[in-house]
Amino acid sequence: MTEAARNEQDPPVGEVARGAGFAVAPGTAKRPGVLVAMPFDRALLARFKENFPTARWRRKLRRWFVPGTTAEQRADAWIAREISALDAYGDDKGRDAYAFEPLDSSYLTAEPEALLVRTPYSRTVVETLRTIPFAAWTPEIRAWRVPWRSYEALKEVWAVIEEAAAANEPAARRARREAARDPAAEAERRRRRHPVPRGDAPPLGAAVEVAGAGVVVFEALDDAPITETEALAHYPAITAPGPLVWGWWRIPTPAEIAGTMPAAAPDAPGRGWWPATRTGLEERRRRLRETARAQATRAAKAHAKDAAAESGPARP
Repeated sequence: MTEAARNEQDPPVGEVARGAGFAVAPGTAKRPGVLVAMPFDRALLARFKENFPTARWRRKLRRWFVPGTTAEQRADAWIAREISALDAYGDDKGRDAYAFEPLDSSYLTAEPEALLVRTPYSRTVVETLRTIPFAAWTPEIRAWRVPWRSYEALKEVWAVIEEAAAANEPAARRARREAARDPAAEAERRRRRHPVPRGDAPPLGAAVEVAGAGVVVFEALDDAPITETEALAHYPAITAPGPLVWGWWRIPTPAEIAGTMPAAAPDAPGRGWWPATRTGLEERRRRLRETARAQATRAAKAHAKDAAAESGPARP
């Protein structure tokens, strides 16, 4: 068998079996849609073409490509109807299996039509639920809807889902943050200073990137070499030889970020600073947006509180 023939028989990347010979795989960012594999049947193919008139056959992949940003949801709904017709008692079997061996969890709700899964956000949970046939995210109720016919598949992976959900509870995340806290390091970060080589200092007033703080703008440099060895312990990434001095920095403005030409990669990480990279600039831009949104929210709440105080209590 030739290499090309073997490649034609390999399933597309990300393909997920839906049961009964059906499978789906995502399209690409350039061409959103879904690839659909299904058992050959003339009547089934006619129903497929009737429901998806824009679908096109991909000969090399031996799959049908359905274009559109909602193609996966539409294809899953159609496949669910077809399999339901093939196995009319699938949902009843799932209900019987649940009655005999139920999953008792605060993340799972059993409803007459389907099982609802609600958990804190977790990439592991999302990726695991996507492997379950016909499981679909329902934004209106902010829950994953799993049909009863997929109960056995859900039960097989439930331990993974429950463990990942518990690990992403707010209390669990707070506990991990508290355990990882280093008060001395946090105090050092709040001083907004960074050691730099005296003979190879960053340019003042320009956006550069440093280990730990990200993209910053240095405003001043000390003359005297650093003698605080304990403080230097918070900057293990700096390996440059020669005397180090403190550089005092601030957060760049959005205009400074926009006017900075990104570097391809850090040129000398060991000296503690380097020209800002595209990744660093994007991260700093994201954090600036988050800070602006938080400030706007606090200002709106303060304004609403002041307005309520000025209006005084309602008259009878």
